[in-house]
Amino acid sequence: MAEVILKNIEKVYPNEGAKKHNLKVTDEGVLAVENFNLTIADHEFIVLVGPSGCGKSTTLRMVAGLEDITRGELYIDGKLMNDVEPKDRDIAMVFQNYALYPHMTVRQNMEFPLKLRKLPKEEIKQKVDEAAEKLGITEYLDRKPKALSGGQRQRVAIGRAIVRNPKVLLMDEPLSNLDAKLRNQMRTEIIKLRQVLNSTFLYVTHDQTEAMTLGDRIVIMKDGVIQQIGTPQQVYDSPVNLFVAGFIGVPQMNFYDGKLIKNGSSYSVKVDNATVELSADKSARLAAKNIAEQDITVGVRPEHIELKGDPAQMIKAKVDVSEMMGSQIYLHVNALGKDGIIIVPTLELGGKQFGLGEEISFTFPGSVVHVFDKDGKNLEYGE
Repeated sequence: MAEVILKNIEKVYPNEGAKKHNLKVTDEGVLAVENFNLTIADHEFIVLVGPSGCGKSTTLRMVAGLEDITRGELYIDGKLMNDVEPKDRDIAMVFQNYALYPHMTVRQNMEFPLKLRKLPKEEIKQKVDEAAEKLGITEYLDRKPKALSGGQRQRVAIGRAIVRNPKVLLMDEPLSNLDAKLRNQMRTEIIKLRQVLNSTFLYVTHDQTEAMTLGDRIVIMKDGVIQQIGTPQQVYDSPVNLFVAGFIGVPQMNFYDGKLIKNGSSYSVKVDNATVELSADKSARLAAKNIAEQDITVGVRPEHIELKGDPAQMIKAKVDVSEMMGSQIYLHVNALGKDGIIIVPTLELGGKQFGLGEEISFTFPGSVVHVFDKDGKNLEYGE
Protein backbone atom coordinates (compact mmCIF):
# COMPACT_ATOMS: atom_id res chain seq x y z
CA MET A 1 0.00 0.00 0.00
CA ALA A 2 2.91 2.36 0.48
CA GLU A 3 6.46 2.95 -0.60
CA VAL A 4 8.74 4.08 2.25
CA ILE A 5 11.89 6.09 1.51
CA LEU A 6 14.54 6.90 4.11
CA LYS A 7 16.95 9.45 2.66
CA ASN A 8 20.21 10.33 4.45
CA ILE A 9 18.57 9.68 7.82
CA GLU A 10 20.64 10.40 10.92
CA LYS A 11 19.91 10.34 14.63
CA VAL A 12 22.08 12.13 17.18
CA TYR A 13 21.65 11.74 20.94
CA PRO A 14 23.21 14.02 23.57
CA ASN A 15 26.51 12.78 24.98
CA GLU A 16 25.29 12.78 28.57
CA GLY A 17 24.19 9.33 29.67
CA ALA A 18 24.18 7.89 26.16
CA LYS A 19 25.21 4.28 25.65
CA LYS A 20 28.02 4.74 23.21
CA HIS A 21 28.77 1.09 22.30
CA ASN A 22 31.10 1.67 19.32
CA LEU A 23 29.07 4.56 17.95
CA LYS A 24 30.70 7.65 16.51
CA VAL A 25 30.82 10.55 18.96
CA THR A 26 30.87 14.08 17.53
CA ASP A 27 30.71 17.56 19.04
CA GLU A 28 26.97 17.37 18.43
CA GLY A 29 26.54 14.10 20.35
CA VAL A 30 26.39 10.35 19.80
CA LEU A 31 25.59 9.37 16.22
CA ALA A 32 23.18 6.44 16.74
CA VAL A 33 22.16 6.17 13.07
CA GLU A 34 24.43 7.48 10.32
CA ASN A 35 23.58 8.26 6.69
CA PHE A 36 20.80 5.65 6.45
CA ASN A 37 19.44 5.30 2.90
CA LEU A 38 16.76 2.76 2.00
CA THR A 39 13.81 2.54 -0.37
CA ILE A 40 11.16 0.01 0.66
CA ALA A 41 8.86 -0.95 -2.20
CA ASP A 42 5.10 -1.21 -1.84
CA HIS A 43 4.18 -4.45 -0.03
CA GLU A 44 7.86 -5.37 0.51
CA PHE A 45 8.99 -7.10 3.72
CA ILE A 46 12.25 -5.52 4.93
CA VAL A 47 14.14 -6.79 7.98
CA LEU A 48 16.63 -4.67 9.91
CA VAL A 49 19.08 -6.98 11.65
CA GLY A 50 22.20 -6.51 13.72
CA PRO A 51 23.60 -6.80 17.24
CA SER A 52 22.28 -4.82 20.20
CA GLY A 53 22.99 -1.10 19.95
CA CYS A 54 23.41 -1.05 16.17
CA GLY A 55 20.59 1.47 15.61
CA LYS A 56 17.91 -0.78 14.12
CA SER A 57 15.19 -0.04 16.70
CA THR A 58 16.06 3.67 16.63
CA THR A 59 15.55 3.64 12.86
CA LEU A 60 12.18 1.91 13.27
CA ARG A 61 11.08 4.41 15.89
CA MET A 62 11.99 7.31 13.57
CA VAL A 63 9.72 5.80 10.91
CA ALA A 64 6.99 5.47 13.54
CA GLY A 65 7.43 9.07 14.68
CA LEU A 66 8.39 8.02 18.21
CA GLU A 67 11.89 9.48 17.71
CA ASP A 68 12.67 12.79 16.03
CA ILE A 69 14.83 12.64 12.91
CA THR A 70 17.98 14.73 13.44
CA ARG A 71 18.77 14.95 9.71
CA GLY A 72 17.42 13.49 6.50
CA GLU A 73 13.99 12.90 5.01
CA LEU A 74 11.35 10.24 5.53
CA TYR A 75 8.70 9.72 2.85
CA ILE A 76 5.67 7.42 3.15
CA ASP A 77 3.52 7.06 0.07
CA GLY A 78 5.32 10.03 -1.50
CA LYS A 79 4.65 12.40 1.41
CA LEU A 80 7.33 13.94 3.62
CA MET A 81 6.69 12.64 7.15
CA ASN A 82 9.42 14.22 9.28
CA ASP A 83 7.05 16.51 11.17
CA VAL A 84 3.83 14.47 10.86
CA GLU A 85 2.37 13.15 14.14
CA PRO A 86 2.55 9.33 14.58
CA LYS A 87 -1.24 9.02 14.57
CA ASP A 88 -1.41 10.70 11.17
CA ARG A 89 1.19 8.50 9.41
CA ASP A 90 -1.18 5.55 8.79
CA ILE A 91 1.24 3.11 10.37
CA ALA A 92 0.87 0.49 13.09
CA MET A 93 3.51 -0.91 15.41
CA VAL A 94 3.90 -4.23 17.21
CA PHE A 95 6.15 -3.98 20.26
CA GLN A 96 8.43 -6.53 21.89
CA ASN A 97 6.46 -6.50 25.16
CA TYR A 98 2.98 -6.69 23.48
CA ALA A 99 1.82 -3.37 25.11
CA LEU A 100 -1.75 -4.65 25.65
CA TYR A 101 -4.17 -2.94 28.03
CA PRO A 102 -4.53 -5.43 30.93
CA HIS A 103 -7.99 -4.17 32.01
CA MET A 104 -9.47 -4.66 28.52
CA THR A 105 -10.56 -7.88 26.85
CA VAL A 106 -8.91 -9.04 23.65
CA ARG A 107 -11.81 -7.61 21.66
CA GLN A 108 -11.57 -4.26 23.44
CA ASN A 109 -7.81 -4.13 22.83
CA MET A 110 -8.35 -4.74 19.13
CA GLU A 111 -11.25 -2.28 18.94
CA PHE A 112 -9.28 0.54 20.56
CA PRO A 113 -7.52 2.01 17.48
CA LEU A 114 -10.78 1.83 15.50
CA LYS A 115 -12.74 3.63 18.22
CA LEU A 116 -10.15 6.40 18.16
CA ARG A 117 -11.03 6.83 14.49
CA LYS A 118 -14.73 6.94 15.44
CA LEU A 119 -15.76 4.17 13.04
CA PRO A 120 -19.34 2.83 13.23
CA LYS A 121 -19.87 0.00 15.76
CA GLU A 122 -20.85 -2.55 13.10
CA GLU A 123 -17.76 -1.80 11.02
CA ILE A 124 -15.53 -2.08 14.11
CA LYS A 125 -17.05 -5.47 14.98
CA GLN A 126 -16.61 -6.72 11.43
CA LYS A 127 -12.94 -5.64 11.23
CA VAL A 128 -12.08 -7.17 14.63
CA ASP A 129 -13.83 -10.43 13.77
CA GLU A 130 -11.97 -10.62 10.45
CA ALA A 131 -8.58 -9.95 12.05
CA ALA A 132 -9.25 -12.45 14.84
CA GLU A 133 -10.19 -15.08 12.26
CA LYS A 134 -6.96 -14.51 10.31
CA LEU A 135 -4.90 -14.92 13.48
CA GLY A 136 -6.84 -17.80 15.00
CA ILE A 137 -7.77 -15.93 18.18
CA THR A 138 -11.57 -15.75 17.80
CA GLU A 139 -12.10 -17.98 20.85
CA TYR A 140 -10.06 -15.60 23.03
CA LEU A 141 -11.94 -12.39 22.20
CA ASP A 142 -13.69 -12.23 25.58
CA ARG A 143 -10.60 -13.04 27.65
CA LYS A 144 -8.19 -10.57 29.22
CA PRO A 145 -4.47 -10.64 28.35
CA LYS A 146 -3.44 -12.20 31.69
CA ALA A 147 -5.43 -15.33 30.76
CA LEU A 148 -3.43 -15.83 27.54
CA SER A 149 -0.07 -17.43 26.77
CA GLY A 150 2.81 -15.40 25.35
CA GLY A 151 2.09 -16.57 21.82
CA GLN A 152 -1.60 -15.73 22.15
CA ARG A 153 -0.80 -12.26 23.49
CA GLN A 154 1.53 -11.65 20.57
CA ARG A 155 -1.27 -12.62 18.16
CA VAL A 156 -3.53 -10.10 19.90
CA ALA A 157 -0.86 -7.39 19.61
CA ILE A 158 -0.52 -8.16 15.90
CA GLY A 159 -4.31 -8.20 15.55
CA ARG A 160 -4.60 -4.75 17.12
CA ALA A 161 -1.99 -3.50 14.65
CA ILE A 162 -3.53 -4.98 11.49
CA VAL A 163 -7.18 -4.39 12.30
CA ARG A 164 -7.24 -1.07 10.46
CA ASN A 165 -5.08 -2.30 7.56
CA PRO A 166 -2.28 0.28 7.93
CA LYS A 167 -0.11 1.34 5.02
CA VAL A 168 3.03 0.38 6.95
CA LEU A 169 3.33 -2.27 9.65
CA LEU A 170 6.34 -1.89 11.97
CA MET A 171 7.45 -4.79 14.18
CA ASP A 172 10.11 -4.33 16.86
CA GLU A 173 11.51 -7.74 17.88
CA PRO A 174 7.98 -9.11 18.31
CA LEU A 175 9.06 -12.72 18.91
CA SER A 176 11.99 -12.23 21.28
CA ASN A 177 9.92 -12.96 24.42
CA LEU A 178 8.70 -16.33 23.12
CA ASP A 179 10.33 -19.73 23.57
CA ALA A 180 12.02 -21.43 20.61
CA LYS A 181 9.03 -23.56 19.60
CA LEU A 182 6.60 -20.63 19.73
CA ARG A 183 9.06 -18.41 17.83
CA ASN A 184 9.16 -20.91 14.99
CA GLN A 185 5.36 -21.15 14.98
CA MET A 186 4.86 -17.38 15.04
CA ARG A 187 7.40 -16.90 12.23
CA THR A 188 5.22 -19.14 10.10
CA GLU A 189 2.13 -17.19 11.13
CA ILE A 190 3.75 -13.88 10.14
CA ILE A 191 4.69 -15.31 6.73
CA LYS A 192 1.07 -16.41 6.22
CA LEU A 193 -0.25 -13.10 7.50
CA ARG A 194 1.91 -11.19 5.08
CA GLN A 195 0.14 -12.92 2.17
CA VAL A 196 -3.28 -11.59 3.19
CA LEU A 197 -2.31 -8.05 4.18
CA ASN A 198 -1.66 -5.14 1.84
CA SER A 199 0.81 -3.49 4.21
CA THR A 200 4.48 -2.74 3.72
CA PHE A 201 6.48 -4.41 6.50
CA LEU A 202 9.51 -3.10 8.38
CA TYR A 203 10.69 -5.68 10.91
CA VAL A 204 13.50 -5.38 13.47
CA THR A 205 15.32 -8.35 14.99
CA HIS A 206 18.71 -9.42 16.30
CA ASP A 207 17.90 -13.01 15.29
CA GLN A 208 19.37 -13.74 11.88
CA THR A 209 17.16 -16.83 11.45
CA GLU A 210 14.11 -14.56 11.57
CA ALA A 211 15.79 -12.19 9.14
CA MET A 212 16.65 -14.95 6.66
CA THR A 213 13.22 -16.60 6.74
CA LEU A 214 11.00 -13.50 6.79
CA GLY A 215 12.68 -10.80 4.72
CA ASP A 216 12.40 -10.09 1.01
CA ARG A 217 15.55 -8.07 1.68
CA ILE A 218 17.75 -7.76 4.76
CA VAL A 219 19.44 -4.60 6.00
CA ILE A 220 22.45 -5.55 8.14
CA MET A 221 23.57 -2.83 10.55
CA LYS A 222 26.56 -2.29 12.80
CA ASP A 223 27.31 0.73 14.99
CA GLY A 224 24.57 2.82 13.36
CA VAL A 225 25.79 2.18 9.80
CA ILE A 226 24.31 -0.04 7.07
CA GLN A 227 26.81 -2.77 6.19
CA GLN A 228 24.88 -4.49 3.40
CA ILE A 229 21.41 -4.62 1.84
CA GLY A 230 20.31 -7.64 -0.15
CA THR A 231 18.11 -10.71 -0.37
CA PRO A 232 18.80 -13.44 2.20
CA GLN A 233 20.57 -15.48 -0.48
CA GLN A 234 22.70 -12.52 -1.59
CA VAL A 235 23.99 -11.66 1.87
CA TYR A 236 24.65 -15.34 2.60
CA ASP A 237 26.47 -16.06 -0.67
CA SER A 238 28.18 -12.68 -1.18
CA PRO A 239 28.91 -10.93 2.14
CA VAL A 240 30.67 -7.64 1.47
CA ASN A 241 32.82 -7.72 4.60
CA LEU A 242 33.98 -9.82 7.54
CA PHE A 243 31.22 -8.53 9.83
CA VAL A 244 28.40 -9.61 7.50
CA ALA A 245 30.14 -12.92 6.78
CA GLY A 246 30.43 -13.69 10.49
CA PHE A 247 26.97 -12.42 11.41
CA ILE A 248 24.95 -14.24 8.75
CA GLY A 249 24.98 -18.03 8.89
CA VAL A 250 24.49 -20.57 11.70
CA PRO A 251 26.99 -21.79 12.78
CA GLN A 252 29.06 -18.81 11.76
CA MET A 253 31.74 -18.81 9.08
CA ASN A 254 35.25 -20.05 9.90
CA PHE A 255 38.12 -17.59 9.34
CA TYR A 256 41.79 -18.39 8.74
CA ASP A 257 44.86 -16.32 7.96
CA GLY A 258 46.08 -16.99 4.44
CA LYS A 259 47.78 -15.70 1.33
CA LEU A 260 46.20 -14.78 -2.01
CA ILE A 261 48.33 -16.03 -4.90
CA LYS A 262 47.96 -14.78 -8.48
CA ASN A 263 48.96 -16.86 -11.50
CA GLY A 264 48.08 -14.99 -14.68
CA SER A 265 44.31 -14.55 -14.62
CA SER A 266 43.84 -17.32 -12.03
CA TYR A 267 43.99 -17.06 -8.25
CA SER A 268 44.65 -19.48 -5.41
CA VAL A 269 44.54 -19.19 -1.64
CA LYS A 270 47.19 -20.72 0.60
CA VAL A 271 46.26 -21.65 4.17
CA ASP A 272 48.92 -23.53 6.10
CA ASN A 273 49.85 -26.56 3.93
CA ALA A 274 46.80 -26.25 1.69
CA THR A 275 46.84 -24.38 -1.62
CA VAL A 276 43.34 -24.21 -3.11
CA GLU A 277 42.73 -22.90 -6.60
CA LEU A 278 39.72 -20.59 -6.75
CA SER A 279 36.87 -21.35 -9.14
CA ALA A 280 36.84 -19.66 -12.55
CA ASP A 281 34.07 -17.21 -11.62
CA LYS A 282 35.82 -16.15 -8.41
CA SER A 283 39.13 -15.69 -10.24
CA ALA A 284 37.36 -13.68 -12.94
CA ARG A 285 35.85 -11.28 -10.36
CA LEU A 286 39.24 -10.78 -8.71
CA ALA A 287 41.00 -10.35 -12.07
CA ALA A 288 38.40 -7.77 -13.17
CA LYS A 289 39.44 -5.67 -10.16
CA ASN A 290 43.11 -6.42 -10.77
CA ILE A 291 43.52 -7.64 -7.19
CA ALA A 292 47.18 -8.10 -6.26
CA GLU A 293 48.75 -10.90 -4.24
CA GLN A 294 48.42 -10.13 -0.54
CA ASP A 295 47.86 -11.45 2.96
CA ILE A 296 44.19 -12.22 3.44
CA THR A 297 41.57 -13.67 5.73
CA VAL A 298 40.00 -16.78 4.23
CA GLY A 299 36.36 -17.47 5.11
CA VAL A 300 34.73 -20.89 4.73
CA ARG A 301 31.29 -21.90 5.98
CA PRO A 302 31.19 -25.00 8.25
CA GLU A 303 29.04 -26.98 5.79
CA HIS A 304 31.53 -26.43 2.96
CA ILE A 305 34.53 -28.03 4.69
CA GLU A 306 35.60 -31.52 3.59
CA LEU A 307 37.53 -34.22 5.46
CA LYS A 308 38.90 -35.83 2.32
CA GLY A 309 41.67 -34.93 -0.12
CA ASP A 310 45.41 -35.09 -0.63
CA PRO A 311 46.95 -35.36 2.87
CA ALA A 312 49.80 -33.09 1.79
CA GLN A 313 47.28 -30.41 0.83
CA MET A 314 45.14 -30.45 3.97
CA ILE A 315 44.91 -28.36 7.14
CA LYS A 316 45.38 -30.11 10.49
CA ALA A 317 42.90 -29.62 13.33
CA LYS A 318 42.18 -31.05 16.75
CA VAL A 319 38.64 -32.01 17.81
CA ASP A 320 37.44 -30.27 21.00
CA VAL A 321 33.77 -31.32 20.96
CA SER A 322 31.69 -33.59 18.72
CA GLU A 323 27.95 -32.93 18.64
CA MET A 324 25.56 -35.44 17.07
CA MET A 325 22.74 -33.49 15.41
CA GLY A 326 20.92 -36.40 13.72
CA SER A 327 21.73 -36.13 10.04
CA GLN A 328 24.91 -34.12 10.76
CA ILE A 329 27.79 -34.01 13.20
CA TYR A 330 29.09 -30.65 14.36
CA LEU A 331 32.82 -30.87 15.04
CA HIS A 332 34.14 -28.03 17.20
CA VAL A 333 37.81 -27.92 16.32
CA ASN A 334 40.95 -25.88 16.83
CA ALA A 335 42.92 -25.28 13.65
CA LEU A 336 45.90 -22.95 13.26
CA GLY A 337 45.23 -21.56 16.72
CA LYS A 338 41.61 -20.63 15.97
CA ASP A 339 38.36 -22.24 17.07
CA GLY A 340 35.95 -23.25 14.33
CA ILE A 341 33.17 -25.64 13.37
CA ILE A 342 33.01 -28.32 10.70
CA ILE A 343 29.65 -29.82 9.72
CA VAL A 344 29.86 -33.39 8.43
CA PRO A 345 26.85 -35.38 7.10
CA THR A 346 26.59 -38.61 9.13
CA LEU A 347 26.02 -40.64 5.95
CA GLU A 348 29.56 -39.79 4.84
CA LEU A 349 31.08 -41.16 8.05
CA GLY A 350 29.74 -44.72 8.05
CA GLY A 351 29.31 -44.67 11.81
CA LYS A 352 32.72 -43.16 12.60
CA GLN A 353 32.96 -41.35 15.92
CA PHE A 354 35.33 -38.50 16.82
CA GLY A 355 37.04 -38.47 20.19
CA LEU A 356 38.15 -35.51 22.26
CA GLY A 357 41.59 -34.39 21.13
CA GLU A 358 41.52 -36.49 17.95
CA GLU A 359 43.56 -35.05 15.11
CA ILE A 360 41.85 -34.64 11.75
CA SER A 361 42.67 -32.97 8.44
CA PHE A 362 40.38 -30.89 6.25
CA THR A 363 40.23 -28.84 3.09
CA PHE A 364 37.61 -26.99 1.03
CA PRO A 365 36.77 -26.51 -2.65
CA GLY A 366 37.76 -23.29 -4.39
CA SER A 367 34.16 -22.49 -5.31
CA VAL A 368 33.12 -21.74 -1.70
CA VAL A 369 36.03 -19.65 -0.42
CA HIS A 370 35.48 -16.04 0.67
CA VAL A 371 38.52 -13.78 0.36
CA PHE A 372 38.84 -10.75 2.66
CA ASP A 373 41.64 -8.19 2.80
CA LYS A 374 43.16 -7.25 6.15
CA ASP A 375 40.69 -4.37 6.51
CA GLY A 376 37.83 -6.89 6.34
CA LYS A 377 36.58 -6.07 2.83
CA ASN A 378 35.49 -8.94 0.57
CA LEU A 379 37.86 -8.64 -2.38
CA GLU A 380 35.25 -10.09 -4.75
CA TYR A 381 32.19 -8.11 -3.71
CA GLY A 382 33.25 -5.23 -1.45
CA GLU A 383 33.27 -1.69 -2.75
